[in-house]
Amino acid sequence: MPQPIHGASGSDRARKPDLLCFSHLRWNFVYQRPQHLMSRFARDRRVFYWEEPVHHDAGPWLHVTHGDDGVTVIVPHLPALDPAEAEAALRRLLDGWMADEGIGRFVTWFYTPMALGWAGHLDPLATVYDCMDELSAFLYAPPELLAREAELMRRADLVFTGGPSLFEARRGRHPSVHLFPSSIDAQHFGAARQPLADPADQAGIPHPRIGFFGVLDERFDAELVRALAAARPEWHIVLIGPVCKIDPAGLPHGDNLHYLGPRSYADLPAYLAGWDAAALFFALNESTRFISPTKTPEYLAAGRRTLSSPVRDVVRTWGDDGLVRIASTPEQWVEAVEEALADEGRDEWLRRVDARLARTSWESTWAGMAALIDHAASGGLAAPGMLRGHGVQAERAAERDGMAAAAGD
Repeated sequence: MPQPIHGASGSDRARKPDLLCFSHLRWNFVYQRPQHLMSRFARDRRVFYWEEPVHHDAGPWLHVTHGDDGVTVIVPHLPALDPAEAEAALRRLLDGWMADEGIGRFVTWFYTPMALGWAGHLDPLATVYDCMDELSAFLYAPPELLAREAELMRRADLVFTGGPSLFEARRGRHPSVHLFPSSIDAQHFGAARQPLADPADQAGIPHPRIGFFGVLDERFDAELVRALAAARPEWHIVLIGPVCKIDPAGLPHGDNLHYLGPRSYADLPAYLAGWDAAALFFALNESTRFISPTKTPEYLAAGRRTLSSPVRDVVRTWGDDGLVRIASTPEQWVEAVEEALADEGRDEWLRRVDARLARTSWESTWAGMAALIDHAASGGLAAPGMLRGHGVQAERAAERDGMAAAAGD
């Protein structure tokens, strides 16, 4: 993962406005888009990552930690309060903390529109909304989320989207929407192409192994996994990640199903190296309608044959070009896994995978975002085409723009 440039802590960091990021995701939960981006922004500016509150009997108070990656993580702790009282308490905590830190020039970055309730009174140089998911479609989404997002869209100077479907859904709602799809730390996951020591909790699992890492929640297709495990009991399915928002008792179990729990980002290549194929076991529902899974390029960078349910962004970005096998029914999944295990034409497939992955990285994503933010913070307004994105998704979006313009759409 990226390392902070500690030498930039003096005058260089002083010249850049601070970045205040408000997120619904815990920093130490699953390493994904916010961690990749914020750790890179921390190279040349102070970055403060505000999580949603934790509720205790005591409070209110702030728990502040300073990570080796240069990001300061702030967790508000509150007693039981009604929503209005909670937001008022959070505003007081935020204002007091900003005064103590001497924060004057800053950019706000929102992953959750709900934070507007206690951070919407701030006066930043620029406001960024990084829309990485359709949060309103997730289980237990707050009923006021859509209204808060509409307000955030009105206030934001820049809107970033985590995939082409999200981009298409929001491009007409704001003058400066920019496609920055899932990127990849190719070197980190590429280590899985070489032999690595099998982690102790995976070493005893027989081959062939079909692996998945990610959050097991309402997006996870438990019935598909149940059917696949029953159809081929000689295949072993390895599932890595926390179980959230769903009842663990409802997950399938059997001798060839292995739940290993959460594992760190640093350890994932070692697990991937021991898989014979990698899977995106996603259900097709409202919560997956707009997802653009980061794990897709991570699996591919590891050199693992990859299979997926027909999630729209996966199909358009990776499936249509034959880099990921797409399967809908359990029968199609059995056939797709058999093809993946045969691994025919591997050299040519890897050549095409690497050519595609070479066109995207978290470094280029961060650089493109930073340029837009610097422009907006200095008083400029980024046009929708300015550094809008990178990689094949951005190229295809540009092609669609051109076709739509030619058709007068």
